[in-house]
Amino acid sequence: MTPAPTIHASAVLVGAKAVLIRGPAGSGKSHLVLELLQRAAAGAIPFARLVGDDRVHLAAESSRLMVRPAAELAGLLEIRGFGIRRLPYEPLAVVGLIVDLGAAAERLPGPKGLETSISGLLLPRLAVPEGASAVPAVLAALGFPGSGI
Repeated sequence: MTPAPTIHASAVLVGAKAVLIRGPAGSGKSHLVLELLQRAAAGAIPFARLVGDDRVHLAAESSRLMVRPAAELAGLLEIRGFGIRRLPYEPLAVVGLIVDLGAAAERLPGPKGLETSISGLLLPRLAVPEGASAVPAVLAALGFPGSGI
């Protein structure tokens, strides 16, 4: 089976579910992945591992959205100002949260603003305005205590 085309996004497994991070070039996708990995390394969250950076494959399978790294980028993370580093990675994960960086975000979004549809599947969505720190909101959305929210 030919894999689906890649999309411009990054993904990181946090706990049992992956966070799919979308946004324009330079919006901080790789930076958010790195911050979540660093939080796990410091013990602030129980587990985080790179799935894919910059390009990922998405597929709806058994009523779940699955994310895989693009083969040529598997295990690679761009750290702006530092270069590309090889890291351990998950070859497949179930997406549990969509984060849209640099998005128009309502101050108090209604239920429709807190979800999005991808491949016919409705998923939780977090819109993060340009310049805002995404980590506290992502951790709160994932239900981690001590997220600061």
